[in-house]
Amino acid sequence: MARKEALLNLRAILVRRRDALRSALAGDLSLLRELRSESPGDVIDAALDSTQDEISSQLAEVESRELASIENALERMRNGQYGSCEYCGCKIPMARLNALPYATVCIACQRDVERSGMGGGRETSESREDSLDLEIDVS
Repeated sequence: MARKEALLNLRAILVRRRDALRSALAGDLSLLRELRSESPGDVIDAALDSTQDEISSQLAEVESRELASIENALERMRNGQYGSCEYCGCKIPMARLNALPYATVCIACQRDVERSGMGGGRETSESREDSLDLEIDVS
């Protein structure tokens, strides 16, 4: 029962974070529209406004990706798939879910994806063994 209770707590955390991101994104987007409607004072002001717009846009993009991940996690909860790795089907450890509540893959599969340089997709055991041969210790 401890895992089930922990998953319910994570759901509450995800919902709060989702709502906060929605509010932040709505505010960011309306602020960008306001800034664009104003006429800049001079070249320096225009450059500063452009830089600020770019930073705001990048932050909004990061927040938007996080929001999509949270929405996906909540959907997986509704479908009964939350907490299971999308690749291997094993349970994702609670420590990982506590650190990253919208994680959809276990650490081992995430490492495999990162080693392969792919953004997703499943590897075969042969390609996984090949990528292990290429590891280099840079410490």
